[in-house]
Amino acid sequence: MEKLTIIGAGMAGCEAAWIAANAGIPVTLYEMKPQKYSPAHHIPDFAELVCSNSLKAARVDSAAGLLKEEMTRLGSLLVPCAKETAVEAGGALAVDRYAFSKLVTEKIRSHENITVVEQEVSEIPDGQVIIATGPLTSDALHAPIAELTGASLYFYDAAAPIITGESIDMNKAFYASRYGKGTADYLNCPMTQEEYHAFYDALIHAEAAPLHEFDKEVFRVYEGCMPVEVLAKRGEDAIRYGMMKPVGLTDPHTGKRPYAVVQLRRENREGTLWNLVGFQTNLKFGEQKRVFSMIPSLENAEFVRYGVMHRNSFLDSPKLLDATYALRKEPRIRFAGQMTGVEGYMESAGSGLLAGHNAVRAIKGMPPLILPHDTMLGALTAYITDPYQENLQPMGANMGILPMVTGKFKQKQEKYQVYAERALASLDAALAAADLDGERN
Repeated sequence: MEKLTIIGAGMAGCEAAWIAANAGIPVTLYEMKPQKYSPAHHIPDFAELVCSNSLKAARVDSAAGLLKEEMTRLGSLLVPCAKETAVEAGGALAVDRYAFSKLVTEKIRSHENITVVEQEVSEIPDGQVIIATGPLTSDALHAPIAELTGASLYFYDAAAPIITGESIDMNKAFYASRYGKGTADYLNCPMTQEEYHAFYDALIHAEAAPLHEFDKEVFRVYEGCMPVEVLAKRGEDAIRYGMMKPVGLTDPHTGKRPYAVVQLRRENREGTLWNLVGFQTNLKFGEQKRVFSMIPSLENAEFVRYGVMHRNSFLDSPKLLDATYALRKEPRIRFAGQMTGVEGYMESAGSGLLAGHNAVRAIKGMPPLILPHDTMLGALTAYITDPYQENLQPMGANMGILPMVTGKFKQKQEKYQVYAERALASLDAALAAADLDGERN
């Protein structure tokens, strides 16, 4: 039986190893800890939670809860481990981080089909490989990955928030391109002088998120991706002459040029998600919600991804990966985890699940497992591997990436329940057709 090599024992690597080992595939799992630690890691155990201990909402009619239910049906190791080590957290699934990592480590190390090698990898091995080394991939492995992918590893320093299209007030926003050039691809949110000054004052006094030591150099160096709040502090008109300049635009509601304008750009082809152009930020998430909701048209904006700023290497997945997380030009090599452009603990683990299933199916000569786009994991995979996607920003689970449902709903939760029911029915049908039992035989 051909073996599978997995590099990295984080969330994604552990899920991939578990799936393959349970299918009878011999797995060699490389992990450089405890011989060497990245700047963000501190304990020798696997699946280390480096930030929050929350795995987000548990309800199935939420994006995070739906993702975890889908993962459970796909044979997840981490979801049951999380439930076994859960701590009280209201409606969220939060864990005792040390007990969680210890339990995952015990499960992986005790599996008869998994061999753990504590060693840093500096070359990509032969045969079927899954690389799941995370956003802080060591320099030794970064170089061969960059060579393999054509140096398509982004150095991701700052990103703008993303909101749902249906939460934008279209009675105030308008489509237009500057000076009417090209197609009207941008949504424009106009501001009066009074609205701008109120927004500006809130922005420059908002509270920023603390930076890790290994992120501070990024913050100092990357002038071209300066956080909007930092630029704003250079002067009252700094952003009005920058990303908020109103030149070349006429508000059809007034027939005049706005005092300032915030432009939104489509984040996906369907227009269900929109990016705040130029609004990369290091503000705390609650502050982003408060301040950016002051923008006319965005008073009720639903944020599916807040702006972030930190060191994070990730692939140009739309150009490089297919829907099985395999390199298009060399399918024996798969990637999983945050380095593919998914964001979040469970999202990383979910990508590892799919990479693991598809590595098994490749070894056994079975057709690939590609989940429908109306499942959360399928939609997330489709988003980061869409060849038409440009300027990829890492994405976590959210209802905005799912195909829209029709009908009228009194409350948002009713609609989300429909999304969840549709996703799980679609997933069950796909798994029945894929013959998961056949993977394990």
